[in-house]
Amino acid sequence: MESPPKKTLADKLKALGVKKGVSERPQPKLAARVPIEQVLKGDYRQTHYGESFVYEQRFPLNHPHGHISLRPIAFPKVLAEWAKDEHISNMPIEKFLFFDTETSGLSGGTGTYAFMVGAGRFEGGEFVLAQFFLRDPAEEPAMLESLAEFIAPCEILVSYNGKSFDAPLLQTRYKLHAMPIPFEGYAHLDLLHLARRLWRDRLTSRALQSIEEHILGVERTSEEVPGYEIPYLYFDYLRDKDATPIKGVFYHNEIDILSLAALLNHAAAMLSDPFGKSVQHGLDVIAIAKLFEDMKKWDDAAKLYEHGLQQTLPEKDFAKAVKRLAVLQRRRGDIAEAVRWWEQAAGEGHIYAHVELAKYYEHRARDYDLAEDATHRALSLVNVSQLQDYERNHWEDELSHRLNRLKRKMSKDKDLPIRKRDETTN
Repeated sequence: MESPPKKTLADKLKALGVKKGVSERPQPKLAARVPIEQVLKGDYRQTHYGESFVYEQRFPLNHPHGHISLRPIAFPKVLAEWAKDEHISNMPIEKFLFFDTETSGLSGGTGTYAFMVGAGRFEGGEFVLAQFFLRDPAEEPAMLESLAEFIAPCEILVSYNGKSFDAPLLQTRYKLHAMPIPFEGYAHLDLLHLARRLWRDRLTSRALQSIEEHILGVERTSEEVPGYEIPYLYFDYLRDKDATPIKGVFYHNEIDILSLAALLNHAAAMLSDPFGKSVQHGLDVIAIAKLFEDMKKWDDAAKLYEHGLQQTLPEKDFAKAVKRLAVLQRRRGDIAEAVRWWEQAAGEGHIYAHVELAKYYEHRARDYDLAEDATHRALSLVNVSQLQDYERNHWEDELSHRLNRLKRKMSKDKDLPIRKRDETTN
């Protein structure tokens, strides 16, 4: 009897269900090709370099963005002074260009490019928002030229971190294509730096979306896509040519641009009338006072500190504000007002205030007894306060040194003849 033939490897694989060749393998489904014009009703603008896709919207000036209207107010001179560019205060709002980019990455350099640039400007009685989009990286020169035409009527850039990122990135792209930079020599108002000055003490984050939520009252809809996802969405679009998810990127960029216009309007209102209803939080008043103080507007700063201190403030911020006000009053030569604020702060248990009073009594009033008393009170507070070791050591060293000096002065004063002592005191 013949033995059954041995099974080959092919027979064994066939028995396991493995089919020969690849012709019967299921093919992956290709994503539907959805061009951008089917997602958004933009238009194609002809340039020397070909067509550029642009999505344009127009908003009336009374359009509310959060609880702030887009309608611009008179630009305050103090904002131009803070920006150190008087050119800004002399320009009508139609000369301002609000812009933001969406890019292929956040690292910068010649390998990073902007696949979308949002730009807004006031025109007549409207706010015109144009978004320039790269259907393909090869269209970049056309997009840049189309953007340059939109920028042409303006003279001032407004951005959020644009000085450090967006503007240099666009400059690099224009240079790479040997094209003139359309905003060369423009003034640049970067609202990130202003936001940091105004809301550093009130908000844990000064990212634009944090400013929107807490200051402008803007709530983004479900169309919003997180910023970190945007480069990946664009690369997916380049691969499968499905522009459907890109609609969320347009929305993200649109809200950024509208927020820039609303934020500039709100900041201008705050700085134009810091005692008015645009400034509703005590910490915002104090922040403007600090800004004015740094700009050497000392009289205005002093009034704002006093106004802010009359409002509800966190204890640590109240103490800091009192300290700055007292120092400012001393700088202005109003030492009596400085003493009044130090006494108020000392009564509330602030160590530094007792120290400032000790300095005043020692060096100005020449009342060593009161200076010694203020120093002892400060030491008592150091002993009962919850301080870090380095803080405690700092205060103990300083106050002990002060007490020893005062004792030497008091001893020397007692050794003087009565007549000479009176002359010295007087």
